[in-house]
Amino acid sequence: VQLQASGGGLVQAGDSLRLSCTASGRTFSRYALGWFRQPPGKEREFVATIKWNSGSAYYADSVKGRFTISRDYAKNTLYLQMNSLKPEDTAVYYCAASSTYHSGIYYYTRSAQYDYWGQGTLVTVSS
Repeated sequence: VQLQASGGGLVQAGDSLRLSCTASGRTFSRYALGWFRQPPGKEREFVATIKWNSGSAYYADSVKGRFTISRDYAKNTLYLQMNSLKPEDTAVYYCAASSTYHSGIYYYTRSAQYDYWGQGTLVTVSS
C-alpha cells in the first residue's frame, strides 16, 4: 500500500491550499484516514481525521473552522482543504490510513493508530 501526498507549496497568510493523498497498491480495509503535520523543529501533530465509511470528521482545535477533510471513494483519494492559512500552519503535512480497528476509540488522533503513511508535502505560509 502506498500513499502519495501532493498539493503543498508556498503561499501567503490568508490564502488557501488543497492537499491530496492518493492510495495505491493492494486493497486494504480502511477504518480511518488522517492528516498530521510536523512544523519545523517540532514533533508531528494531529490535524484532522475522517471515518472512511461514514465520513464523520474530527479536527484539532488549531485548525477547526479553517480546514476541511474529505474523501472521494471513486478516486481513492483523501483531501485537506486549508483556508485562511496562517504562518503557524507552516509544516510538512503527512497523510495516513488506518486498517486496524481500535476498540473503544472512534476518532483516531494518534500517529500510532495509523498503519500507512504518505511521504509528506511541505506547506509554507509567509506573513
